[in-house]
Amino acid sequence: MFRGFKVFAVLFFCVISGYALGSFAHLLRFPAELRLTEYSTYNVSIAGRSRTIQTGSRGCDEMVITAFGVPLRRIALDVVPEIEVVPLGVAIGVRINTDGVMVLGTSSFQGENGEIFHPAEDILRGGDLILRANDEPIQYKEDLENFVAESTGEITFLIRRDDDEFEVAITPEIAAKDNTRRIGVWVRDSTKGIGTLTFFCPESGDFGALGHGILDVDTKTLLSVRSGRIMPSTVTSVQRGVRGVPGELEGEVDTSVSLGTISINCTSGIFGTLAPDVCTQFENLPRYPIANRTQIQEGPATVLTNVSGTEVASYELEIESVNLNPADETKGFVIRITDDDLLRQTGGIVQGMSGSPILQNGHIIGAITHVFVQDPTRGYGIFIENMVRYCRVQETHLFAAVF
Repeated sequence: MFRGFKVFAVLFFCVISGYALGSFAHLLRFPAELRLTEYSTYNVSIAGRSRTIQTGSRGCDEMVITAFGVPLRRIALDVVPEIEVVPLGVAIGVRINTDGVMVLGTSSFQGENGEIFHPAEDILRGGDLILRANDEPIQYKEDLENFVAESTGEITFLIRRDDDEFEVAITPEIAAKDNTRRIGVWVRDSTKGIGTLTFFCPESGDFGALGHGILDVDTKTLLSVRSGRIMPSTVTSVQRGVRGVPGELEGEVDTSVSLGTISINCTSGIFGTLAPDVCTQFENLPRYPIANRTQIQEGPATVLTNVSGTEVASYELEIESVNLNPADETKGFVIRITDDDLLRQTGGIVQGMSGSPILQNGHIIGAITHVFVQDPTRGYGIFIENMVRYCRVQETHLFAAVF
C-alpha cells in the first residue's frame, strides 16, 4: 500500500509540475505590455486562467501575476482613449526615394592597361547608404556617377550601415570600357510597386499602408526614406495564387497624381500624410475603433480590398489563431480566405493585397501582410495597434511610448 502511495505521489508531482511548467511557458509568451481602451472590460486568458481587466480613465498601471504569493510576471497596462480610423483597402502605387544611394554590391572592371581594379572591395557592401562624397550630398545615382567621374584623387564617402555612420576612403580608377573614373559599385536610389492603403486618421490626415516595410529586392534591407509618395492605381488583372507560386495584382499607376507623401518606412508598413483633397474624399467614410490584440477572436471576420479596377469590396475570412506576443510583429494572427468570390478571382492572398484592412465585431483589428506560399488561401495579419502607433491620432502620438 505504501508503495502504491509513492507511485501516486510521483505521478501527482509529475502532473502538477507539467501543468506548472506549461502555465509558466504560456505566461512567458504573454506580452509584457497591453494597450487598452479607457472605461472598458477585457477578458483575457493568462497562464490558462481567464482574467477580467476593468479599465478606468487614461493612464498607466501594472498587473502582477502571482503563484502562491510569489510574483511571476509584471504586465504594463497603458490605458488610452478610444481611437477611430477610417479603413480603406484602396490599391495604390508606391514610390520611395532613398536617403542617399543604396549599394547593391561591388564589382571589378578592367583598366586602361589591362589591370583588373576593384576599388570598393572590402570597403562597401550591399545595404550601405552613400550619403556624401567629400562633404557633397549624394541623393541620386547620377550625383554619385558624376562626382566620381570628375574626381582627381581619393574620395571620402560618408556611409550609413545599419544604425552607424562612418567615413571611408576610396580611390577611383579609369575603366577601359569608357575611359571614365569608377569605384566599382552597383547602386539604386529609388523603388516602386503596388500595395494597399490600410487606414486614414481624419484628425491628422495621416495614413498607414502595406502592414510591412519595403525592402530592397537585392539586399533585403529596409529602404531609408528621403522622400516618397503614394499614387492612384487601377488593378487591371490578377495572377491567381497557386500552391508554391504566389499570385500578384497587376495595375496601372497614375504617376501624375500624388495622393500623399511618405515619411516613414519601417517593419510595420509605410506611413505619411494624405493630400488635403484626398482627406476630403475619405473623411466621410465610416470610422471604426481600433481593437486591442486581446479583443481579436478566432472566427469570422472581413477584409476590405481592391482586386479589380478601383472598386473596394468586402470579403469573408476566418481568423484561425492569434499570437499575442509574436516574434515578428507583422505575423500577429493567421487568417484564411473563405469568400468564394475572392477565391475565384485571386485564389486567396496575392502580392499587392498587403495592407488590406481586416474588420471584426465592429473594430478594425489589423491588415493582411503575408501569404503562405504553399497555401495561398492562408496568410498572416499584423495587429492594427502596431500600425497606428506611427500616426498622429486624436492630436497626440498616443502610442509613441508604448513599444
